[in-house]
Amino acid sequence: QVQLVESGGGLVQPGGSLRLSCAASGFSFSRYAMSWFRRAPGKEREWVARITSTGGSTQYADSVKGRFTISRDNAKNTAYLQMNNLKPEDAAMYYCNANNYWGLGTQVTVSV
Repeated sequence: QVQLVESGGGLVQPGGSLRLSCAASGFSFSRYAMSWFRRAPGKEREWVARITSTGGSTQYADSVKGRFTISRDNAKNTAYLQMNNLKPEDAAMYYCNANNYWGLGTQVTVSV
């Protein structure tokens, strides 16, 4: 059974940091690119970042470039999203995606 399980969300003040994890199982994780998306209340789902299967190349949305870093550990079947200098507009439910599968998401709240 394919599973993607996000974790690491929470409440953080503006300027703070969080590290999200996406643990994968049930498929050959190392064969697939991984992406992070987010959806804020009342807004469309937004692509955030992508990493190739080997981790050799990454891409970011302009809104997070320079603040977020996507990475992966294929030995652990896990992808990560390091989020620094968080802003209120980063608040959203964050989802990982691979092989056309989605996790249930982890909530990020940015507030004083």
